[in-house]
Amino acid sequence: MRKIRIGTRASRLALWQAEFVAAQLRRFFPALEVEIVKVHTTGDKILDAPLAKIGGKGLFTKELELQLAAGAIDLAVHSLKDVPNALPEGFKLAAITRRAQPFDAFVSNAFPTFASLPMGSVVGTSSLRRAAQVLALRPDLVIKNLRGNVETRLRKLNAGDFDAIILAAAGLERLGYSSRINELLTQIIPAAGQGALAIETRTDDDETFSLVQSLNDAATSAAVAIEREFLAEVGGSCQIPVGVFATIDGGQVHVKALIASTDGQHVVRASEVAPLGEIDLGKKIAARLLKAGGRDILNGLA
Repeated sequence: MRKIRIGTRASRLALWQAEFVAAQLRRFFPALEVEIVKVHTTGDKILDAPLAKIGGKGLFTKELELQLAAGAIDLAVHSLKDVPNALPEGFKLAAITRRAQPFDAFVSNAFPTFASLPMGSVVGTSSLRRAAQVLALRPDLVIKNLRGNVETRLRKLNAGDFDAIILAAAGLERLGYSSRINELLTQIIPAAGQGALAIETRTDDDETFSLVQSLNDAATSAAVAIEREFLAEVGGSCQIPVGVFATIDGGQVHVKALIASTDGQHVVRASEVAPLGEIDLGKKIAARLLKAGGRDILNGLA
């Protein structure tokens, strides 16, 4: 290929991610011409309602897939945690990049740590997963919805709308805001795929698929495949509070997962260490959690 067109959302973080993929492609293929095409998605336009109430993750990918289908772009770059578990027919995840920081970040101007927040403090997040786990740890806190790009969220914190906010550490680090991270919340289980980038292509475009294979990280791909398998089994989306995180150490896979009620009062957890390559590991952990009370929690959310 002489030229490739990368589709991306128009936010600063999404453009950083697209530029990162473009730079990697140029490194492997110096003669390749790379063009970045900005696409405005529904999820970026509707910012006054919780994502879970307006349609979920597909709001960030649908318009990009329409451009892919039309041939206006050759690939789309996403934050993997924003990609629905089931892709529409005709599309596939061709590559997953090496995972960056997977955990959520605690950010506050007045309080150095999550534990130091006074009773009744207002915490901003757009994620049911984060909100449920925060309330499970600190039921005395008040959760308020916070949407928008990274800069918007930081601006609302600086304006005094919140005592603290919680967002993905990877996004802050990628945009040069590492100094704003007070604490990594390793006690909160991340979203499936958090910290990794996904490259989506058409299933009939073998040339682009072959090209982006140079960007695929095998260890990250294996880990997030387990996470997304778990998510598929529990019916996970941004509309239910679930978390799952897999890491690979040598020949072992370490997985921890959670299903919670939105108020954090009911939480079931599971962890597993298994040989790398164990069949249906994500499904097995999901089945354990559902049997241990997760199904009752999910039924209560319906």
